[in-house]
Amino acid sequence: MRKKFVAGNWKMFTHAAAARQLASAVAHGLGNDKRVSVAVCPPFPYLSAVAEALKGGSVALGAQNCYHEKEGAFTGEVSPAMLVDVGCRYVILGHSERRQKLGESDAFINRKVHAALAAGLEVILCLGETLEERQSHRTETVLETQLNGSLAGIEANSLRRVVLAYEPVWAIGTGQNATPQQAQDAHAFLRGKIRARFGEETASALPIQYGGSVKPDNAAILFAQPDVDGGLIGGASLNADSFLAIVRAALGEPAA
Repeated sequence: MRKKFVAGNWKMFTHAAAARQLASAVAHGLGNDKRVSVAVCPPFPYLSAVAEALKGGSVALGAQNCYHEKEGAFTGEVSPAMLVDVGCRYVILGHSERRQKLGESDAFINRKVHAALAAGLEVILCLGETLEERQSHRTETVLETQLNGSLAGIEANSLRRVVLAYEPVWAIGTGQNATPQQAQDAHAFLRGKIRARFGEETASALPIQYGGSVKPDNAAILFAQPDVDGGLIGGASLNADSFLAIVRAALGEPAA
C-alpha cells in the first residue's frame, strides 16, 4: 500500500520570521509520526531558516523550483546541488504557475527533472489541464503530453524518486475543486500511462498527489480515492492548523 504524501507549497509568501514560525509549528504538530510523508517548500531565501526549524523532526524540506545546470553564469537561478547543500530532499518542478505564467515547456522541465534526480533530489512533478482544455475534452491528451515530455529519457529505477502531482489549473487558488471522481479519473489515467511505460510494479508504487484548493473540509474525501495518494497544498499550507488537519485527513483521522 502506498504511503500518503502531503507537501506544502508556500509559493511567494511568508517572511523570515513567519517561515521559521510556520515550519516549527508544523514540525511540532507532526512530532515523529512517520505514517504520512510530509514536506514543506518555502521560498528560496528561507530554505536555510526552515531547514534549521525542521532539524531532527520528520518533516522534509523541499524547494519550489531549480535550474538544470550544476553551476555557471546563470544570474538569478538556483542549482539542484545548492538545494541539496541547504538540506532539501524534494523539489517541485513543472508547477502550472511556471508553465502558464513563465512559459516553461515540457522539454525545459524535462532537463530540470534529469538534473534534479542526478543531484540526488526527489522530484514532485506537476501536471494539469486548464479550464479550456477540460471543457474541450482534452484533459487526457494534455496530461499524456506533459507526462511523456517531462519524463522523456527517465528510466524505471528513477521513478522511485518521482512523485506526480495532478493539479487542474482551473482549481488552483480559485476555491473551485475537482470532484473526488474527477481527481480519481485523472490519477487513474496517469497511473495507467505509467503502467504501460514502466510496468505494474513501478506504477503501483508511484505516489500521485492531488493539488487544487485542498482544504481540511475536503481533504478526507479526496484522499479516500484509490489513486489519490495525498496532496500538494497551496494556500492551506500557510496555516499550521489547516495543514496539520490535512495531514490528519491523510491518516484517516478526524479533524481536531
